[in-house]
Amino acid sequence: MTEFRDDAAWARAQDAADPLARFRDEFVFPEGVELYFAGHSLGLMPRRAREHVLAELDAWGRRAVEGHHQGERPWLPYHELLAAPIARLTGARPHEVVVMNSLTVNLHLLLVSFYRPTRRRHRIVVEQGAFPSDRYALASQARFHGFPDALVEVPKGEDPARHLDDSTALLLLGSPNFVSGEAFDIAELTRAAHERGCVAGFDLAHGIGNLELALHDWGADFAVWCNYKYLNAGPGGLGGAFVHERHAAADLPRFAGWWGHDKESRFSMPGEFRPIGGAEGWQLSNPPILQLAALRASLELFDAAGIHALREKSVRLTAYLEWLLRGSAEVLTPADPERRGAMLTLRVRRDAARLLAALRARGAVCDARPPDVLRISAPPLYTRFADIQRLATLLREELRRA
Repeated sequence: MTEFRDDAAWARAQDAADPLARFRDEFVFPEGVELYFAGHSLGLMPRRAREHVLAELDAWGRRAVEGHHQGERPWLPYHELLAAPIARLTGARPHEVVVMNSLTVNLHLLLVSFYRPTRRRHRIVVEQGAFPSDRYALASQARFHGFPDALVEVPKGEDPARHLDDSTALLLLGSPNFVSGEAFDIAELTRAAHERGCVAGFDLAHGIGNLELALHDWGADFAVWCNYKYLNAGPGGLGGAFVHERHAAADLPRFAGWWGHDKESRFSMPGEFRPIGGAEGWQLSNPPILQLAALRASLELFDAAGIHALREKSVRLTAYLEWLLRGSAEVLTPADPERRGAMLTLRVRRDAARLLAALRARGAVCDARPPDVLRISAPPLYTRFADIQRLATLLREELRRA
């Protein structure tokens, strides 16, 4: 790895040699902001998203109901345009993924199928500090089945596999964790769960578009995620789901809706539900086309850049940021690049909310978790080495000022 230098000219030279630097111009930055480090919360808007969304608004105006079947991109199969690029980002096969609903809705739908507790085996293993919506969903599902004390939290730093036993029905981890930024070894944990007879599921809200994933080869049973963070789908953008193909033909219980029904007979509206043989079979309703259009704009950029190249750049960007901040703040995210993504979580020696406001006044956007935690992410599609060097300089100045 190139020896780092805390020098603006050195950082600009890295950007000049970066083949991915051109993608920054594909995004819209907020007014007065050049340093955007909150992509873990909401990704920037791709410029082409406006064009894609307006194209569907125009189609609505020109064709109305006939837009479902006519035009360059008919709405009826529109969601299928996203299957292949999402599969490439998740390391899945196209029939194993689907864009639909929101993350927590998808989690509930898949828990109906994959959390089937018994008195002997009903525990759910989650990481300590899991995203609240995950914990709410899991706890409510466990209570619904009559097991109010089913959740088992893995203390930070411990191997989740050590908490799996014959009483565990489900392992559900957020990777990376939304606060610490810690990423888990999905392949190894899936293997460990299956050896103990458990289902292995994952929340990849902070993983998709951030880490290189291989869900099919790793053998995970299911995964869910949102697309508005690193995938830049826009506020409230649709989520996604993965279901391994070995479950496609299984007679799993599920909550059904007409959009998950066999496509050939969907509009015949038969009385009996026949699910599509893949992740699409968990769909409930026809999706919002305008949201799909916005996400399609971003996925085009990911396909053009390639997740492998993006991940390589991300590792260097994050390592550079960590190197620049040594001695200025405590880094809570694991140092091993294999155990983290594009986000670093810092504990700072001052009120995090005030520090956030001070940085914003100087053109930098990050994210605070009171009282003293700052989250900083460097999505490689639109982050430069010069941005990293400038942010570190501002942050050190503000911390010294405190």
